[in-house]
Amino acid sequence: MVTGDAGLRFALLGRLRAWRGDRELELGSPQQQAFLAVLLLRQERAASVADVVEALWGGNPPPRAVGTLRTYASRLRKLLEPERAAGGSPRVLVSVPDGYALHVPREAVDLARFEDLIASAGRARAAGQLAEARARLRLALEPWQDDPLRGVPGAAMDAHRARLADQRLTALEARLELDLELDGPQPVLAELAGLAARHPLRERLRALQMRALHCAGRSAEALAVYDDARLLLSEELGLEPGRDLAEARDRLTAPDATGLPDPATPPLPAQLPGDLADFTGRATLVTDLCALLTSDRPGAAAVVAVSGAGGVGKSALAVHVAHRVRESYPHGQLYTDLQGVGGHPADPATVLGSFLRALGVDDAAIPEGLAERSALFRARLDGRRVLILLDNAHGPEQVRAFLPGPPSCAVLVTSRAKPAGPASARLVDLDVMTPGEALELLGKVMGRDRVAAEADAAARLVSACGHLPLAVRIVAARLATRPAWPLGALHGRLADERHRLAELRVADLTVEAAFALGHDQLLPAQQRAFRLLALPDGPHVSSAAAAAVLGLPEPEAEALCESLVDVSLLESPTPGRYRYHDLLRLYARGRASAEESPEGRAAALRRLLEFLVSTVRASYPGALERAERLGMTATVPGLSFATAEDAGAWLAEEAPCLFAAVRQAAKAPDGALGPAADLLLMTEELLERGRPGPEFEQAAEEVVAAALRLGDRRSAGRAYLALGHGHYYAARLRELVVVYRQAVAASRAAGDALVMADALVLLARCLYHLRHHDGTHALLTEALAVFRAHADRLGEANALGARCRVRQAAGETAPAVADAEEALVLHQGLGNGRRVGFALYELGVVLGAAGRTAESAARLTEALAFFGDRRNRLWEGLTLSRLAENRLATGRAEEAVQLARTAAATLEEVRNDRGRAHALAVLGSALGRIGDHDGARAHRRAAHEICARLGMPEADDLLALLGDGPGRRDGCEPAPVP
Repeated sequence: MVTGDAGLRFALLGRLRAWRGDRELELGSPQQQAFLAVLLLRQERAASVADVVEALWGGNPPPRAVGTLRTYASRLRKLLEPERAAGGSPRVLVSVPDGYALHVPREAVDLARFEDLIASAGRARAAGQLAEARARLRLALEPWQDDPLRGVPGAAMDAHRARLADQRLTALEARLELDLELDGPQPVLAELAGLAARHPLRERLRALQMRALHCAGRSAEALAVYDDARLLLSEELGLEPGRDLAEARDRLTAPDATGLPDPATPPLPAQLPGDLADFTGRATLVTDLCALLTSDRPGAAAVVAVSGAGGVGKSALAVHVAHRVRESYPHGQLYTDLQGVGGHPADPATVLGSFLRALGVDDAAIPEGLAERSALFRARLDGRRVLILLDNAHGPEQVRAFLPGPPSCAVLVTSRAKPAGPASARLVDLDVMTPGEALELLGKVMGRDRVAAEADAAARLVSACGHLPLAVRIVAARLATRPAWPLGALHGRLADERHRLAELRVADLTVEAAFALGHDQLLPAQQRAFRLLALPDGPHVSSAAAAAVLGLPEPEAEALCESLVDVSLLESPTPGRYRYHDLLRLYARGRASAEESPEGRAAALRRLLEFLVSTVRASYPGALERAERLGMTATVPGLSFATAEDAGAWLAEEAPCLFAAVRQAAKAPDGALGPAADLLLMTEELLERGRPGPEFEQAAEEVVAAALRLGDRRSAGRAYLALGHGHYYAARLRELVVVYRQAVAASRAAGDALVMADALVLLARCLYHLRHHDGTHALLTEALAVFRAHADRLGEANALGARCRVRQAAGETAPAVADAEEALVLHQGLGNGRRVGFALYELGVVLGAAGRTAESAARLTEALAFFGDRRNRLWEGLTLSRLAENRLATGRAEEAVQLARTAAATLEEVRNDRGRAHALAVLGSALGRIGDHDGARAHRRAAHEICARLGMPEADDLLALLGDGPGRRDGCEPAPVP
């Protein structure tokens, strides 16, 4: 097996294994291995979370399936990229919108190498290079040691195992056939007998065995093999022998013939267009389709319908597959372009007339009507093996008249419509190329040496093409005729999205023309939806969001989206969600700029933003309470949720679209900053759940910049406050002081009193964590006065929670406990369980500092139950860390070790380094208590490294205490924000 760029190698053709260099990796639990196997089987294509969950657990996923996948991904990343710096972006197992992808070279995976060798063997055989074809087949079969994916669990793995085992058998049959042709029968007889015994219903094997026996002069035994196979097929399956066995029997029993053609026989139709000399990729799909078209089919002809967007390579794939299987259709191949996306689709009756002439029917014998021609067509095909390729069909109704009756024939259909063929067809929805396939095509057209010399620029170039085969072929052709151009020069032209489509043209070949053909077939309502839905910057749009953009009821909007999916102008990665290919989005936006007024485009985006505000407002209690406190209104109806879990799942899935909408609003001149800032302030739950981090802060920074530019102090104050939330959970405390001071100043100038008071509380908390205690009391006193003047009980409780920690740090134990208890009473009176959990946590911490450990443990345990019920993993981890500290204080070091380990793992899962540092410090102290001094030192050092990186004052404490007791108890966890 060949090593990939990162020194990684993977084996699927047996037990799942992986190596880094010469060292084999321990891949973890069976379910974690199944997760890795799903990604490897995708061969660089992204797998959505829904697809992975379905593959691993089928219809019965565990309650926290998505969180479990995140854990598997985190563990595998450490295993596959141990050198990756903490906080660095992964390069191998990467997160993509709504899923994961594994980026490794094809040659690093034995299955991909097997498929490539099989494909190259097929090409060698087609070129008459039989020895070379056999050598490649032997190389392909060499890695097979056992059943593929042996021992890997998962709902989808049995199907993969069966598919791979079938591919292996097909390759073995091809190699045995070449052995027979090159070396004669004796070397293969024993192997064929063994394989036929293990796979008695495999007709091609039996036919090969018959052929070998006949060549060895053992014709009677060959006929006995046929009789045995026929009897077994009849008893086991109720079937007669298929083509392979029947033809093998006929060869044994037929009298000698001259082999000369009958002059009375009309020439066989051979209408296939020429195959592309540089056809690239799609190896697995080509193999599967060839197998389908050449396998025995009782009862009906095989029909394969390939659909996909313009330029995705449907026709090239169909023609390539047709050439690969043409020898299996000795009575001819028929072809027509049905012109389904032109203004005048081909008339089926006219096409049938031309097909009938090709099959030897005189003009005078061809009937007039479509039904009569279709019936005659089926009659002429009876007893023949003919392949029919119907390119560019308008839809199933245009194809129906061409469907043959006999199972000996087959039909290949291509269309932009979904489905492209009848209900009985094998439907293939063709996607764009993988990055590796796109680079390979680029190299074939313009020269592999140029691609290798500018590998990074080549990768950027095909990415700008969206890996669409037509676009890649166009840029390759342009560069091939401009040998002096560096690849980066053309990429620079493509980098400007406004002009990218204009650059994707060569001679009369353009991407834009391919898209226009599909667009021009749409009804006016579909065209409007196609234009407007491309305006939002998010990676996808839900049916509910589409309804907001279009200003339509959701059922009507969803029906329009589905109709666009049906003609390959939209994709639907999961039910109710839609997305564009990158180039189709650019095309749709160009149509929107030309055909929609600026006011109409702005109104569509404003409706989307207000829909998001309304939905987030109702998604969880914290958002609703903040909206009501701070006067955030909703003018467009949003979604409602039956459970908190449903709301949390929606919020997590929509986060990329939400922040994209906020950033888009910051660039818009129509006054959408207010809703954008409010939306950010309501999404704290995303931060508490350990996501999204940088995306949140980037959006907040852009709103701040826009608000300052426009003099909108209210939006600036609110965006500063939201930005502070992002910095707080990212532990950037020193930056945070400046941001909260700016939030105070902007909201004070805008008269936004409650936002100003919230910022004062958070500024005080930040200064407390930095141990800058001077002035914190005054900040909280001012905030409390504002909250009480506005009868804002929630704000008052939050301020008291902050003040209890400030008093605790000053040694004012009794007042600290009193503040914490008063905050708890206020939150309980408000009935907000989430806030009650925070208050219990605060009280547990100050009680512990006061030495009241039993009461502290009780309150922290109550808080843990609150956070567990709400699946708030961040605060579960922080509370577990405090409970570990409590156990340590009461002499239960073993319990402390277990609690601290769980806390550290949980906080790593949600990416909260500040809290994890506290948990690691406690773990180090607990390990020291039980005599594991090496472990204690290692965990304290890890905690020190985090604190030093984050600029936390606890770094000095840990450095001084390395190997000698726990560090400070305070300051390593984020505080609740109002």
